[in-house]
Amino acid sequence: MRGLCAAMLFFQSIVLGLSTPVMISVEGVDRTPALVMGLGLTVLCLLTAGSLRRPQAYWVGHGIQVASIGLGFLVPIMFFVGGMFAALWIAAFRLGARIDEDKARWAREAAEQGDETDTAG
Repeated sequence: MRGLCAAMLFFQSIVLGLSTPVMISVEGVDRTPALVMGLGLTVLCLLTAGSLRRPQAYWVGHGIQVASIGLGFLVPIMFFVGGMFAALWIAAFRLGARIDEDKARWAREAAEQGDETDTAG
């Protein structure tokens, strides 16, 4: 799960970083809020991607998705872009959890088969 979610946050950080100049030059957002929101979320994405070993980091990832959608109030297209990344984040989170469960089940089954082989011989 960690790899998929980290990849999503990495790609999201690129998009958020590129949204900063759009906020300033195209949408006319004041420089300070645009830099704080755009680059702040960019750095937060990268820091969170690196700290996904901790379960709390996934909650931060969920918050990043909400904040990305919230950027739509400054740049309307971010409602769509933020929603798209939120959907991808949820898919990565769920698919990653399913993969982790399958890996754990396969490891248990392999261990059980190994125990049966040891007791039979």
